[in-house]
Amino acid sequence: MTDSLDPITPEAALSYYLDTRRYDLADNTYQSHRYRLESFVQWLESPDHGDEAIVNMNDVDLRTIHAYRVFKREENWEGDEPCNSVTMQGQVSTLRTFLDHISDIDGVPDELPSRVRLPRLLDGEDVDERALDAERAHAILEHMQNWEYATTEHIAMLLLWRTSCRMGGLRALDLDDFDADDRALCFRHRPETGTALKNKARGERDVSIKPRVASVLQDYIDGPHRNRVTDDHGRDPLLTTRYGRPSTTTIRTWVYKWTRPCAIGQKCPDDRDLDECEATYRQHASKCPYSVSSHPVRAGSITAYRDAGTPRDVVSDRGDVSEKILEKHYDRASNRQRMRRREQFIPDNL
Repeated sequence: MTDSLDPITPEAALSYYLDTRRYDLADNTYQSHRYRLESFVQWLESPDHGDEAIVNMNDVDLRTIHAYRVFKREENWEGDEPCNSVTMQGQVSTLRTFLDHISDIDGVPDELPSRVRLPRLLDGEDVDERALDAERAHAILEHMQNWEYATTEHIAMLLLWRTSCRMGGLRALDLDDFDADDRALCFRHRPETGTALKNKARGERDVSIKPRVASVLQDYIDGPHRNRVTDDHGRDPLLTTRYGRPSTTTIRTWVYKWTRPCAIGQKCPDDRDLDECEATYRQHASKCPYSVSSHPVRAGSITAYRDAGTPRDVVSDRGDVSEKILEKHYDRASNRQRMRRREQFIPDNL
């Protein structure tokens, strides 16, 4: 411990960090930082990680950080998969930011954050290749059109696919954000009442929807499946549950549920006995190897729009994603798909 440092417990340091970042991070980023750092604090305070628990941030050094990285890479907590290089980079990046803020209050040495090195990724390693392909998406939506018409979960899956929006943007929509006359959805940044957009005010946009999509949405609004409830701030959510506005966890569960092949009557690709498969239970839907979260749905939607000939700048504006990020992280087209897209712009008589 250095004499110039002020003692502070890991829990107190975490509380300080979360309080200082509460208004300058998007909700999803804030929750991600909290989750990652709670894991670090839990590990520090566990007597199993080394000789003894660390109860003072003054005692954290590079050896501590390295030992934590080994733990996350080789073991991790029960129920959590060991971190791959991409996940580890996010973990260490957040940890370095945390230490930087704690150094401001003399909780760790000033030089410690800059000495924490991020894991190096191989070219292309930071790209998540998972995406819901258009054929599967259409099969899911067709099944829901026939058997789950205008339910809340149907609307959630339909809008995620048709608007390429993020999960946070979907849950942020209010009833008044649907303009039935112009067939538009208005995504708005409202952090003061619990629904911030990832890119804040820059993420605000109006997104057009096709007549058939608007028709299903109107049927949902007028029909029996939408609960007439307000959220904790007195607002009228577009998507509702019995308790108000759905949480991101609830929406994520819906997506995992409906992207399982068996949920829409398709044969299990692994030929599992559905009576014995734990993934058939709603709460374990994410354990199905073929189910996906909302991010691959968004990636698949963006790829489908590009394959249909939608210009990159249009997809970028519609989905609130820069063209550079769109190309790297969201457009999952193969080399042959990209060739087909370019064909229409190649003249015959050059």
